[in-house]
Amino acid sequence: MDQTISIGAQSFEFIRKNECFFIDKTGLIKEWWENKDIVTLIARPRRFGKTLNLDMMNCFFSKEYEGRSELFEGLSVWEDEKYRKLQGSYPVIFLSFADIKGESFEETKKGIKHALEKLYSAHKYVKDAKGMDEKDLEFFDSVSHRMPDDVAVLALKYLSDYLECYYGKKALIFLDEYDTPLQEAYVHGYWKEMAGFIRRMFNSAFKTNPSMERSVLTGITRVGKESIFSDFNNLTVVTVTCESYRSWFGFTQEEVSFALKWMGMEGEEENVKKWYDGFTFGSKRNMYNPWSITNFLKYKEYKPYWANSSSNGLVSLLIREGSAHTKVVMEGLMKGGFFETEMDEEIIFEQLHKKYGAIWSLLLASGYLKVTGKRFSQETGAVTYRLELTNREVFLMFRTLIHDWFSGEDVPYNEFIKALLLGDVKAMNRYMNKVALATFSYFDSAKKPSNGAEPERFYHGFVLGLMVELAGRYQVASNRESGFGRYDVMLCPCEIEDPAFVMEFKVHDPQEEDSLEQTAKAALKQIEEKRYDSELIAQGISKERIRHYGFAFEGKKVLIL
Repeated sequence: MDQTISIGAQSFEFIRKNECFFIDKTGLIKEWWENKDIVTLIARPRRFGKTLNLDMMNCFFSKEYEGRSELFEGLSVWEDEKYRKLQGSYPVIFLSFADIKGESFEETKKGIKHALEKLYSAHKYVKDAKGMDEKDLEFFDSVSHRMPDDVAVLALKYLSDYLECYYGKKALIFLDEYDTPLQEAYVHGYWKEMAGFIRRMFNSAFKTNPSMERSVLTGITRVGKESIFSDFNNLTVVTVTCESYRSWFGFTQEEVSFALKWMGMEGEEENVKKWYDGFTFGSKRNMYNPWSITNFLKYKEYKPYWANSSSNGLVSLLIREGSAHTKVVMEGLMKGGFFETEMDEEIIFEQLHKKYGAIWSLLLASGYLKVTGKRFSQETGAVTYRLELTNREVFLMFRTLIHDWFSGEDVPYNEFIKALLLGDVKAMNRYMNKVALATFSYFDSAKKPSNGAEPERFYHGFVLGLMVELAGRYQVASNRESGFGRYDVMLCPCEIEDPAFVMEFKVHDPQEEDSLEQTAKAALKQIEEKRYDSELIAQGISKERIRHYGFAFEGKKVLIL
């Protein structure tokens, strides 16, 4: 097979014309057409071929590509005479929101308007339709990046009307990455305005549009129905746990094995599996991210291609500002563990900071977690999912995110680690107070922060930082039983010459202690009385090698003894 691997090509026509490496996913066309659903929303992680697949469907159905049989000859869809007759037979509206991002509502809205202006320019031939009257032509010409909101909201619906008028056939609408502006809106604080604007546009385009035959929307998340798709009764939602379309986005194990064999790299299959396998769609396991695989095939180097391919800002924000429990769960996941939770796959952005399980639903939809088991309760009807990190690539991404929390110029975290290992308590106090001052509010949600909650958020974020900075040298554990209680942090050395550490964190209570020093001493006393050393001693570490530290917090002040 003489094919070039093209990185970043999202044009189906370009790939086919230039004989680039391509895994046949035209079965998607047949499955979608046979399902006969009116509005289909397919949620898949980024870089899973959503844009290429929608472009493929555009090339197949659009009148613009009528007679272009060479694009599909040799592919599975072309084996069926019924589908050969369908090729190039519908007017198609193809639009992408993938690049529409902005730090303000006005900036992002303007991006949508620019996209609509470009779309109208591509279909300006419809102005020659016999059924177009003066009002239609006036509306058509009013679509520009300067148009008022009420014109933008109706633009997709009216273009469907114009296409039906021109071709005598209802239009198909393909909208790629529909939720990109919504995620931007949440991160930058203009969610309500953007959700209202998108809701109005979608209601006119997909709910009350007599000139639309069918439509497909793709995105990463299934945005809450009440947020965007209110009162939709024609919407079919396909999430990562659904059986529909399970093989068409991403590469299957068979396809990856074939590609490696084609490249003469069969011996790499086991390592490729560790790095890039792990995605699950419905009951289809062992799915791979196409971006990572194509990059690996081209460059033959193991790297986190997918995890570093675009911004992970929302994920970092939600974990960093998440509750202490969120950070505890992340600690377990980073150690290769799992956790179980009930979960609603409908993402309600307004509830990401307060609804239990919302963050895990987002991480699953985004591809950072995988389902490795689930239980259905006959009594409650609830589904409990068992979740793990997807693969090594995702693990390395989270390591980078956590490292970045503590890597600012005003956060001397590495200096604190050096002082800790040297046993320099004076330097530990100096650096820890700088770290705490810089990061306390950073780890709180900034939405009516509670002073009582800040030390706990900080403490568990601090533990994640220790895990990243000391990886390979120490095993970091927190909140586990040892002796007669639960210690806060334990560092167990991997090498015999390194010391071990037990740390206890306490918030100063003026009703119980007169000073911060008394609080720190109480923390040290608890380590002794509860015999937290027991776990380390049981592992053969002598008492002389174990260091105890009591951390006392008062506001943003810290004292270590």
